[in-house]
Amino acid sequence: MNVREYNRAAWDNNVVAGNRWTVPVSPEAIAAARAGRWEIVLTPTRPVPHSWFPELPGLDVLCLASGGGQQAPLLAAAGARVTVLDNSPRQLAQDRFVADREQLSITTVEGDMAHLSTFADGSFGLIVHPISNCFVPDVRPVWREAFRVLQPGGTLLAGVLNPIRFLFDDDKAERGVFEVRHRIPYSDLTSIGEAERSRYTDKNEPLCFGHTLEDQIGGQIDAGFVIAGFYEEGEPELPLSKYIPSAIATRAVKPGR
Repeated sequence: MNVREYNRAAWDNNVVAGNRWTVPVSPEAIAAARAGRWEIVLTPTRPVPHSWFPELPGLDVLCLASGGGQQAPLLAAAGARVTVLDNSPRQLAQDRFVADREQLSITTVEGDMAHLSTFADGSFGLIVHPISNCFVPDVRPVWREAFRVLQPGGTLLAGVLNPIRFLFDDDKAERGVFEVRHRIPYSDLTSIGEAERSRYTDKNEPLCFGHTLEDQIGGQIDAGFVIAGFYEEGEPELPLSKYIPSAIATRAVKPGR
């Protein structure tokens, strides 16, 4: 199975279905951002601290695998020069919808988060990468490419899933029963059988991958980043979150300047 092609179609379907990560921000949120009052999330609900951001006016920002009309329009309204790269044409259409509605300048690029050859070295001062690398089989190329296209002294803000989220039997975990079933790293392609996988693919749900913390955090460090910020939060709808945070946010800096 071609994971990128399958997940592109799955996220296009999520836009049609109204998944929460595909719903564009409101005119009121854009007006507030223009007035300097804005916030974005990398994880389900917790706003990223403003202290994690460089000055936005005039800054070249890449919203990486971040389509949906949410982060990019707010950052553009706050004064940044924003490019959005996403695998889903319909997710990118949500960003163009807000840009047209609000007369914002946003560049949209359809592409693979692990292959950023369309961008030159040092193209951006900030990369915003909310939880999305759970939809690719190998996360380390994402970190290497992010490092390459960042300017020296640039910042990467990333949201990732705690791999413990993939450890348990899904059906039982949804009922609050945590029975260890899977090894980490987890893959929808190899950790479960075809019959179980079809329960997701028959509903056009994206294929998911649970990466190790060595790949998620260590992979950023190995790519050359310095981790300068970290927090966790739970997913409100997930029973596991009553016991341990299931999502992680990192602030990483490319040395230089």
